[in-house]
Amino acid sequence: MSITKSPPISGWLAVVGLCALLSACNKAPEQLAAIEPAKTAACALDGMLLMDYPGPKGQIQYDKGETDFFCDTVEMLSIYLRPEQQKRVKGIFTQDMGKADWKNPVGHWIDAKSAYYVLGSTRQGSMGPTLASFANVADADAFAKQYGGKVLRFKEITPDMVILDGGVLNDAPM
Repeated sequence: MSITKSPPISGWLAVVGLCALLSACNKAPEQLAAIEPAKTAACALDGMLLMDYPGPKGQIQYDKGETDFFCDTVEMLSIYLRPEQQKRVKGIFTQDMGKADWKNPVGHWIDAKSAYYVLGSTRQGSMGPTLASFANVADADAFAKQYGGKVLRFKEITPDMVILDGGVLNDAPM
């Protein structure tokens, strides 16, 4: 007759603890969602009310829980692409202009990093020329065909494409 010796209780506890630790590591990452700004939401840069202006809006969510809203994609991208940007970004969102109304964009938020952008179109945003944002390339291509411009992916946008000049570069001399 053979008698098997069971492992000590501390060994079982270590195995259970290790399994719990490993299962915690396998949790799916938190899925971020854009926040629909209130009708009274103001731009983080200049205090302009988002709803008072046409074109796609933007938002950046930071790891400390705060969200900055922008009344234009140029403002959002300019802040995000700044080399001195020190806040840790959790998410960056813009609106799908293939679905949203240009004159009164509400809802239709998409991940800004997966969007297609049209640079150089004749459509104006809150501060003049803007980058139109789209969830799919077909909508971006159709927009560029109608209003001009070049279709770009997020990673192709450089800081010199989104310079904040407050409209000064477009002002006529007095």
